[in-house]
Amino acid sequence: MATDFYELEELLAEEERLTRNTVRAWVEANAAPLIARCYEEGRFPSELIPGLAELGLLGATLPTEYGCAGTGAIAYGLAMQELERCDSGLRSFASVQSSLVMWPIFAFGSEAQRQRFLPRLARGELIGCYGLTEADGGSDPGAMRTRATPCPEGYRLSGAKMWITNGSIADVAVVWAKLREGERDTVAGFLVERGMQGFSAPELKHKLSLRASVTSELVFDEVLVPEANRLPGARGLRSALSCLTHARYGIAWGTVGAAIACYEEALAFARERRSFGATLAGKQLVQQKLAALLAEITKCQLLCWRLGSLGEERRTPARVSLAKRECVALAREAARVARDILGANGITTEFAAMRHLCNLESVYTYEGAHDIQTLILGEELTGLRAY
Repeated sequence: MATDFYELEELLAEEERLTRNTVRAWVEANAAPLIARCYEEGRFPSELIPGLAELGLLGATLPTEYGCAGTGAIAYGLAMQELERCDSGLRSFASVQSSLVMWPIFAFGSEAQRQRFLPRLARGELIGCYGLTEADGGSDPGAMRTRATPCPEGYRLSGAKMWITNGSIADVAVVWAKLREGERDTVAGFLVERGMQGFSAPELKHKLSLRASVTSELVFDEVLVPEANRLPGARGLRSALSCLTHARYGIAWGTVGAAIACYEEALAFARERRSFGATLAGKQLVQQKLAALLAEITKCQLLCWRLGSLGEERRTPARVSLAKRECVALAREAARVARDILGANGITTEFAAMRHLCNLESVYTYEGAHDIQTLILGEELTGLRAY
């Protein structure tokens, strides 16, 4: 592979290579032919959900007893890489379903909740979303205003969440809300289901990024949530943030896939396009750009592989933040440079670079903006919190 400059292939187990190759073949056959049109139309290709489920990509790392694949961390990362080589919206769907919906139900839910939701989410029969971010909160989830008030039937949920992937198509939302317990507020997790009175999820339109993805607002108008739908193992904001750590791991791998797609597209174009009597690939400035991108892709490939090989206990939030920070920044730059090499051609949907560039502007921000990842690392290094 042109982008496997340090022969990472040798470090992969057979199962990991098989997972990557299987997902790549499926993406090329099923997702790649329609993604540019979906992006133009501003619609998520929901017809791909059964295929994602059949591949075992929904809740891939969770145990087989819940209908999941029990995939290893590196194999899962490689799958996310292949999905985002196609489009960030496709990877976002699988990532949210897996890391932000199924994982918290597995980690913090009761056994009854696991049995009820996880197998159907794994089969794609149910779609989930994750409600943490609020319009006025952004990178400060502790400032959330959504509140749960105890009542005889359970809890009344009031408030709103914003920028929620899958929101309008979700059957169940993992929602975090402030709850008064004793003398202080804590943050509790709830499973809010489609059809609960007072719950609505209007889709956000007019996006210039992640157009092949559903982005929504979640509105809670005194929604009655029964006690059976509270996540009993969730303990404060730390539980909500731990879900983001799982999601950021997949994002790091995924954005390397986007960078690879942009690099390979630009390299192929430069080899064919002639200017001033020679191919672009023969120009020093173009070679400098390509060499710089390959160097950064290689670094991030090795970073992701090492992070995946560490094991869950050593895959700390700060280490994951480093990966998310570096890989998304790489992908964003790769898309920009690729568009530059493609020239005017790069602004059309015939090529993927501009679509990736627009998508990555959102990925650069969501699930912990670049600057927040920097400050997480700063706190880890100094012991001082600067946010």
